[in-house]
Amino acid sequence: MHVLLLGGTTEASKLAHALKLANIETVFSYAGRTNTPVAQPVPTRIGGFGGIEGLQRFLGESGITHVVDATHPFAAQMSLNAFTACKTLGLPLLRLQRPPWLAQNGDDWIDVADIEAACDALPDTPSRVFLAIGRMHIDLFARKPQHHYLLRLVDEPMHPIALPNHTAIIARGPFDIAGDIKLLRGHGIGHVVAKNAGGAGAVAKIDAARELGLRMIMVARPDLPDSPIAANSDEVLQWLRHSAERGV
Repeated sequence: MHVLLLGGTTEASKLAHALKLANIETVFSYAGRTNTPVAQPVPTRIGGFGGIEGLQRFLGESGITHVVDATHPFAAQMSLNAFTACKTLGLPLLRLQRPPWLAQNGDDWIDVADIEAACDALPDTPSRVFLAIGRMHIDLFARKPQHHYLLRLVDEPMHPIALPNHTAIIARGPFDIAGDIKLLRGHGIGHVVAKNAGGAGAVAKIDAARELGLRMIMVARPDLPDSPIAANSDEVLQWLRHSAERGV
């Protein structure tokens, strides 16, 4: 058994340790979105595969027998590529998927379909906005330059940020609710924009916004291919064991 673990999430890192303890040969793959990815206990590769065909070549040349997609819930293209490549080659694929965050009674949430809709949902009157969406789509919010945007990024931006009025903080999670309450209060935040990534690693900002009664604009997850799903590392290991027993 030789597993390709498509990672980049807290859950993927936990699974890498579990696979190491189980003595299951594993390659951990990072997309290369951050400058200093978290070190893993198994062999690691960084960077894209070159689309579906490149991924298929890698799977064949590396002797991969099973693929676990533990990418970010918004890494839809990678999930689609993995699904297509595995279907073409007849390889078993499992997605490790954490449940989404859910609004609670009293929450001031607006659910939107995508990042552009999140921008449209911001008010016309100036506000102070915590833009907790990563760095890829920040420039879209230049359409609403009247707001002051607070950004929290893993790495220093390589190019100037298009937002005319912003504050950028460089920090790596996980974060806690006390720290995020202090952050949001200190910057006078009125709106929080976030992707519904789910999980415990980034939930502090959601809990902090709830505690402070802030307006939350939540971007829905993209549709992903219909593949088998596991909720945690134990379920992944069980799936791998059953696959081995069946000779798959």
